[in-house]
Amino acid sequence: MTDFTWLIGGEAGFGIMTTGVVFSKIATRSGYHIFDYVEYPSLIRGGHNAYEVHISEAPVSYLSPTIDILVCLNKETYEKHKNRLTSSSLVVLDQDEFEIGEDIKKIIIPFKKILVSLKGQPIMKNTIALGASIGILGGDINELIKLISEQFVKKGEEVINFNKQFVQAGFDEIKKNYSDKILNYLVKKPGEAKLVLTGNDAFALGSVMADCRVYSAYPMTPSSTVLTDLAAWQEKVGMVTRHAEDEISVINTAIGSSYAGVRSAVGSSGGGFALMVESLSFTGITEIPMVVFIAQRPGPATGMPTWTEQGDLLFSVFSGHGEFPKIVLAPGDNEEMIELTAKAYNLADIYQLPVIVMSDMYLSESHKSITKKFVDEFVVRYKVNRGKLVKNPSFAKASEGKLNYLRYKVTKDGISPRLIPGTSGHFYQANSYEHVEDGHTTEEAQPRIDQVNKRAKKWATYLKNDFSLPMVYGDIKNSETVFVSWGSTKGIVLQAQKLLKTKGTDSAFIHFNHIYPLDKEKITE
Repeated sequence: MTDFTWLIGGEAGFGIMTTGVVFSKIATRSGYHIFDYVEYPSLIRGGHNAYEVHISEAPVSYLSPTIDILVCLNKETYEKHKNRLTSSSLVVLDQDEFEIGEDIKKIIIPFKKILVSLKGQPIMKNTIALGASIGILGGDINELIKLISEQFVKKGEEVINFNKQFVQAGFDEIKKNYSDKILNYLVKKPGEAKLVLTGNDAFALGSVMADCRVYSAYPMTPSSTVLTDLAAWQEKVGMVTRHAEDEISVINTAIGSSYAGVRSAVGSSGGGFALMVESLSFTGITEIPMVVFIAQRPGPATGMPTWTEQGDLLFSVFSGHGEFPKIVLAPGDNEEMIELTAKAYNLADIYQLPVIVMSDMYLSESHKSITKKFVDEFVVRYKVNRGKLVKNPSFAKASEGKLNYLRYKVTKDGISPRLIPGTSGHFYQANSYEHVEDGHTTEEAQPRIDQVNKRAKKWATYLKNDFSLPMVYGDIKNSETVFVSWGSTKGIVLQAQKLLKTKGTDSAFIHFNHIYPLDKEKITE
């Protein structure tokens, strides 16, 4: 079975990311599954960039410990990644720029000479390397040229044709000098239609499916591409995206939109979310639905903006001052991201509270192929549920200043009827003060007790109706090793189980994606 890892590395600013994305797409269009990961510093130019793609005939959602083809656009790439090479690995390099040991299998591509002959700039090395990689792997050069045309369509025919020359030059170099070393790993084969998505793309797609109409954000790595995705789609799907001046404005924009009756969401990383928590508490007391996307990165403070970590779990669970119900979800892969994002909007509306969807750099910025069939079937299966949003109220209209509509009515399930402001004949107060049932502020003990208890009932109602138990892979009772994890580590743990199996060790894996609140009794059972 075809299963290999390709990695390209070079200096930041030399198109490493674009090359990696195109490579992932051509692998997918050739009938294979991919999972990729990009490594880059928080710099515009300089530093080391690397783009790694794991390609397999079977679905894949993890990185391999070894590299089969290492494409080095500079010496630093080789030095950083040589410890992952095996005796069968191939290294692609220009030996006029640097040399490696004689015992290493290598493909020599004269990048500098090709650049001179085609009058190209050094940045075009990545395009030559892409053509050479497709040649080594027995890929379809015509499919690659088609992808190049798609990638640069906005830059015009002249730029497209210029790039085609360099792709073809790299491909021809392999055909001319290394025809005996072609691996045929990317020979086109039949397969299901697939989409190549990052976790951020999947969140954006799930938001569109859920009929989100307002997305507000201030760009913060690694959450930023949700904003660019939705901004590109907004006219087609009837959505408004807002790049606000700061995270406080971001969440207040979304709160106002949700209060007015449309589904809305915000996105950020830990540092940006830290600025939002006062307003998050406001959604708690006003019971305004809200979806919050947090793509984690190592902290505290600025931390390490372009690396990955799962350090904000407890911060998310206990975010906001005072006690109020919220729900925290943490998808493990792109399929879960689409499903749980769409579910988050339903939960926010049903329970009238904030729902936090957690990701991290590893999930947010890695591409994973998913079948188009999965997406099509989910679109049919998913149903929008606005909960107790009342469109045609039957209760008595307000008169003489009396508020007959009880926005915060105490109910058995903790959820009160919700009207869109401007509904004829009805009005209520929604502010940051504690309140009685009609919304008027109060500082009396009993109404406070009643409202705190009412809001708290939502936890029990959610656990009864919509909480999902963790997924279990393997036999817990008969396994000597049991993994417990949450979020993006899912794919890695599943692969660890397979490796243990080859060594004769049975294992089980408990994967949590409904993080908070938890039903301890159901989990124990």
